[in-house]
Amino acid sequence: MAAFNELGISQDLMKSISKMGFEEATPIQSQTIPLALEGHDVIGQAQTGTGKTAAFGIPLIENVDVKDENIQGIVIAPTRELAIQVSEELHKIGHFNRVRILPIYGGQDITRQIRSLKKHPHIIVGTPGRVIDHINRKTLKLQNVKTVVLDEADEMLNMGFIEDIEAILKGVPEERQTLLFSATMPGPIQRIAERFMKDPKVVKVKTKEMTVPNIQQYYLEVQEKKKFDVLTRLLDIQSPELAIIFGRTKRRVDELSEALTLRGYAAEGIHGDLSQAKRISVLRKFKEGSIEVLVATDVAARGLDISGVTHVYNFDIPQDPESYVHRIGRTGRAGKTGMAMTFVTPREIGQLKNVENTTKRKMDKMKPPTLDEALEGQQKITMEKIVSMIESNNLSYYTRIAEELLEEHDSVSVVAAAIKLMTKEPDATPVRLTEEAPVRVKRDNRDNNNRGGRDRGRYKGGNRDRGRGNGGRQGSGGNRYSSSGGNNRRGNFRKNEN
Repeated sequence: MAAFNELGISQDLMKSISKMGFEEATPIQSQTIPLALEGHDVIGQAQTGTGKTAAFGIPLIENVDVKDENIQGIVIAPTRELAIQVSEELHKIGHFNRVRILPIYGGQDITRQIRSLKKHPHIIVGTPGRVIDHINRKTLKLQNVKTVVLDEADEMLNMGFIEDIEAILKGVPEERQTLLFSATMPGPIQRIAERFMKDPKVVKVKTKEMTVPNIQQYYLEVQEKKKFDVLTRLLDIQSPELAIIFGRTKRRVDELSEALTLRGYAAEGIHGDLSQAKRISVLRKFKEGSIEVLVATDVAARGLDISGVTHVYNFDIPQDPESYVHRIGRTGRAGKTGMAMTFVTPREIGQLKNVENTTKRKMDKMKPPTLDEALEGQQKITMEKIVSMIESNNLSYYTRIAEELLEEHDSVSVVAAAIKLMTKEPDATPVRLTEEAPVRVKRDNRDNNNRGGRDRGRYKGGNRDRGRGNGGRQGSGGNRYSSSGGNNRRGNFRKNEN
């Protein structure tokens, strides 16, 4: 690794980087930044969490002339969450340069965006659909763009944005710099590079870095109807500081967050059908720690950079292995360790092997915890709190009442009662979740997985979608089950989208 001050970065940008607390560049940064500063087109093969935003953000901002009021750079991102995340990061990087950054995405008032565009931003960070909307309205002019960044290009391909990307690239000057970042390089992305990039330099993060080695990875083989009880027992035993639970569909996220709340956990969910205001509210509460569990679909969580996530629970195994890497990459950041647990039904073992082959790493098998183990976990947490309180030595106001209790009751009974009062006992409140069909191993899951909740994309048939998937609709005869047991009817399921 190299220090940032060895990469040829200007003094103002170095001040911003130091203020952000960065000293040493990650591999993708140390290799990409010098090439981009020299003016080369660059293809960076890297996943979220490797520091790629700074890898393209630093040269992007270096290339801006703040005296020129035209738009000089544009970043295209697949989701509104990622667009917001990238714009916030670029704002920090460009703080001392006084570079103006504007995010534009679906779900936000377009009139407000038009007013903001009239204030002469230097860099636009946008989702493909909303960028196209502004181009068509002639409220976004790209004739002075010097740098184009395509972030998470493979994800934009999966979500049906490839034609929008081509349309945007055709509208910017040929004499420009193009930086493309993608975790994988499928054929259509390679063809984009061939058509719209000039002799690009390729920077590739090694596979071992892409499989996040500082994360403990486990799988639990568990029947669909027992998943929720196993999840709550794990939460009781592990007591994560911040946890993200991944569900496969919007409906799943809604039902899981409601069920967790019913059992006394501070949980909320995010997916593509929520309003932008609601998403921002949920994410703020999660970052602040006022909710301990975030339930999310793959699309909604894409690009989230939240520090302090200690545990990731894959309640549903993802439909493609690349999504697995993105999911577990939410934890184990900045040199810290994390835990990732994946629930697998007996019929999904083939998909588990598929994920392991892609990540080149075996997951350890974890035995589903029992109810007694969950109670022991909560008792241990209570005991630690009591010991910590004793060591704080701030008990003078309580000693008299303690002495009175001990005069009438034996010490073991008094302590046991205190532990019982403080312990969150496992809650067996019945909850109902709609059963999901198991994931089957496919030749290419990504081609078959049309994702909902996108800003604007296309299905295979060419239909456009403005942020509404049909996930959350249950097929005829779809059965529901109670986590506490009960009779379950077999039903037919319609495949749901994120």
